Amino acid sequence: MPHHHRVAVLVLEGAKPLDVGIPAQVFTTRRSMPYEVRVCGAAPGLVTGGDGLSYHVADGLEALEWAETVFVPGSREPDRQDPPAAVVDALLAAHARGARLAAISTGAFALAATGLLDGRRATTHWHYTRQLAAKHPLVQVDENVLFVDEGSVLTSAGAASGIDLCLHLVRRDHGVAVANHAARRLVAAPYRSGGQAQYVPRSLPEPLGERFAATREWALRRLGDPLTVADLARHAAVSERTFTRRFVEDTGYTPMQWVLRARVDLARELLERSELGIEQIAAQVGLGTGANLRLHFHRILGTSPNEYRHTFVQRG
Repeated sequence: MPHHHRVAVLVLEGAKPLDVGIPAQVFTTRRSMPYEVRVCGAAPGLVTGGDGLSYHVADGLEALEWAETVFVPGSREPDRQDPPAAVVDALLAAHARGARLAAISTGAFALAATGLLDGRRATTHWHYTRQLAAKHPLVQVDENVLFVDEGSVLTSAGAASGIDLCLHLVRRDHGVAVANHAARRLVAAPYRSGGQAQYVPRSLPEPLGERFAATREWALRRLGDPLTVADLARHAAVSERTFTRRFVEDTGYTPMQWVLRARVDLARELLERSELGIEQIAAQVGLGTGANLRLHFHRILGTSPNEYRHTFVQRG
């Protein structure tokens, strides 16, 4: 019988309902998903949430002693009040035992109160990044990303980015195929390129966003073909210079960096779900040779295709 990874969702006063619901939903999307989820609070009973809702939780902080991953949902006005000392102590104890801690949106403030984000990169909803940096100056706040994975401590931007973070953890635990299946059940993008900077209000309209999204979808269907910046710009109906500049702004990658990562992700799924050899996979994803696939695979993921296949086929 496979081990079910234990996930606790810690509901604090003022917790936003979407932030609470995201991890509970993602990790129970598949009946066969190897996760067990408990929703808890500082104490069992009624917890007053945000947006006019309250939560009745069966478990208190003892659930953090049970959990291997702890999610901290965000709340309204998080910079005005730190979590109770008992909550901070429980989070620190869970982390010391080896549990990973993950914040959704403004839940980053609660994690920052533990000191575990000091000296680390972290993010939160773009509206609160300056407040997080001001209140916790030792935290390296990155306002341009959807989530940050620091190994045992993870943070995400706005609520929808919590889905990205959860799918990232499923991908990290069980590979691309399981994460993609969960994403399809949620009707969510399995991996969103780019950062939250695209959602920050701007003074000028951004008319190319939809067009570039369509070009990325077009490219994903043609990863096995030769693709150049000229091909992508032609599909987007803009100059190569404009396309490259705007693509970097939208995704954080140059067009060909993005294509390379997409090809490696496709190779990951083929390694998990097929018995194709390395040379066959390399050709199918547009990387040409097995040597080229191994080079980029190790550069991006820090492992070899064979080791990756062994790890995730065994887990599956």
